Amino acid sequence: MLTLRLRRIGKKRHATFRFIVSEKTRSPQSRAVEFLGSYDPHTNPPTIKLHRERVKHWLDHGAQPSETVHNILIEAGLLEGQKVRVARPKKRPAAEKQVAPVETAESGSTGTAPAAEASPALPESTEAVKSGSAPAEAGQKAAA
Repeated sequence: MLTLRLRRIGKKRHATFRFIVSEKTRSPQSRAVEFLGSYDPHTNPPTIKLHRERVKHWLDHGAQPSETVHNILIEAGLLEGQKVRVARPKKRPAAEKQVAPVETAESGSTGTAPAAEASPALPESTEAVKSGSAPAEAGQKAAA
């Protein structure tokens, strides 16, 4: 299936794009079937140069535009309808990338969490820790 898409060209941090027709499964940087024009997003308003007859030809022959190209063609007046929302992956902060270990209950347990069975109960207040005495329940569990 053929698709109309953008190929990035230009300098570092100053990208310009070419409109190309290529196979959908191929990389945009690989060989294109045809070049249809250029797009410069850095000018105000963005510069769009298209070979309108060739774009109409490929659309009539079943080529599907990418979401971004679809929106640009609507701005240029070659397509009618509403713009499509372009889905971009959001960057996650570095803190979210680290995954904390999660404890899971064993399948044969009696309904209590393994952490509660493995360690004795901790004192409920800091005063009990300072005086050296723990609540009565904690002492019974530790002795058992």
